Amino acid sequence: MKFNSIVFFLLICTVQQIKSQALLIHKTKQPIVIDGDLSDWPSPFSKEFVIHNSGEKAKQSTVASLSWDKNFLYIAYKCTDSEIIGKERKQDSPLFETDDLVEIFISPDVEVKSYIEIGVNAFNTNYDVLIQCTSKECGGRKSDLSISIRGLQTASKITEFGYTVEIAIPFSSLNEITNGNFKTPKIGTTWKGNLFRIDYGPTKEYQSLKPYQSKKHGFHQPAEFAELIFVK
Repeated sequence: MKFNSIVFFLLICTVQQIKSQALLIHKTKQPIVIDGDLSDWPSPFSKEFVIHNSGEKAKQSTVASLSWDKNFLYIAYKCTDSEIIGKERKQDSPLFETDDLVEIFISPDVEVKSYIEIGVNAFNTNYDVLIQCTSKECGGRKSDLSISIRGLQTASKITEFGYTVEIAIPFSSLNEITNGNFKTPKIGTTWKGNLFRIDYGPTKEYQSLKPYQSKKHGFHQPAEFAELIFVK
């Protein structure tokens, strides 16, 4: 009996640890208006992002939240920023090389073979790309910028403390992407992914919601992506 109690206790601890490592995507009863104004955002915000490969506290705060309904995956970011770097640019510009921005990587596969990367800067320029892994750790990868997530909505708003971003990703468009392997989720569906921010000034920082153990390959470490669980 004592042995069974110990096993049960360890099982509960393991389940709690798994849940603590997951990012919960709460369902919203009303569609979210994508305008950069987060005053009506329906879901709780995350803990602060940290330096992506060390877990150390970032100098400028970033928090995020995810929500969903039958049509869209929604993401919101609040970024404290004392010096916003960037400008309005052409669609699909390589913003990550020049601008302060936020990103999300998502994959429907438990063993991530490909994933979508979406980035948005403080001036509402965005890009979307399909990353196909050619090695297990994704140090080898191919980027397909020819994809276009039809109906993707983004909005950025510069505020007194920095900037905010809202994103709405249509599930129907994800499902159409060749080699994307997406299917519209339901309650209990688990995807893999992570949320990021690149801050170019005054101190350059690469932040993520879930930090990585490895220092290889920057943000592109699908083996260490978090579980994204769709819940009520």
